[in-house]
Amino acid sequence: MSNTDKYAVLGNPIEHSMSPLLHEFFAEKTSQDLTYGRILVETGTFEKTVRDFFKSGGRGCNVTVPCKLDAYKLADSLSDYAKAAGAVNTLKVMEDGSIYGDNTDGRGLVYDLKRLSCPLAGARILIIGAGGAAKGIMLPIINEDPKEIVIANRTVSKAQALASVYPQKVKGCGFDELEGSFDLIINASSSSLSGDVPPVKDEIIAGAKAVYDLMYSKTAKTAFTEKALSLNVQNVNDGFGMLIGQAILSFELWRGVKPDFDTAIKKFRPC
Repeated sequence: MSNTDKYAVLGNPIEHSMSPLLHEFFAEKTSQDLTYGRILVETGTFEKTVRDFFKSGGRGCNVTVPCKLDAYKLADSLSDYAKAAGAVNTLKVMEDGSIYGDNTDGRGLVYDLKRLSCPLAGARILIIGAGGAAKGIMLPIINEDPKEIVIANRTVSKAQALASVYPQKVKGCGFDELEGSFDLIINASSSSLSGDVPPVKDEIIAGAKAVYDLMYSKTAKTAFTEKALSLNVQNVNDGFGMLIGQAILSFELWRGVKPDFDTAIKKFRPC
């Protein structure tokens, strides 16, 4: 019987996931003996799928759309980041057999924002969207001590509800209420998946020092980053570095060693 530890990413769809490539690369570079696969989760089967995987020798897993809330409910204990996000993207089997849930998305984003010299401390930040992606990044960004965060969303009540969790520095509004300039604009909406751009005025985007889209593509271009570039924003990035960052933090949680970020970026996005 093999003693090789098993890991996987779970979700639906799942065939597109880069997680196996990333974690196999991390394992090679850190001399860790493990396997990492993809598991398709059929509707309503998440808990059974996870428990079966762990019973078969699985030591941990990543969780992607649409299963992050299911993972949150399944975990026996949660990190502060998972509690704040209301979602889990990383599960780990502990020594006592209990399941620990973490959310590494927001910290992965912050790591990449710092790498790219995007303003955070003392900055005025606009977050577009008020869904799960936005909720998942709030606490790590708040921890960087920005001056103000504005959450803009089509459904204003959702933006206001998310802002109310952090009333000291965050406010929610509609797109037509946006005013002034922002140091950093983060697109946390799913608009780029459909090739659309959120209804933010051109002058708001053009005035930003940096723009970041949580979505990513093989070409490093999304509808939102293309819009920002057309308006001559100088520091424009997609979310590929966030993908690397959150994966590194998951790997570190499982294995106790931290892969090198720059090595991974050069491997998977050499340009």
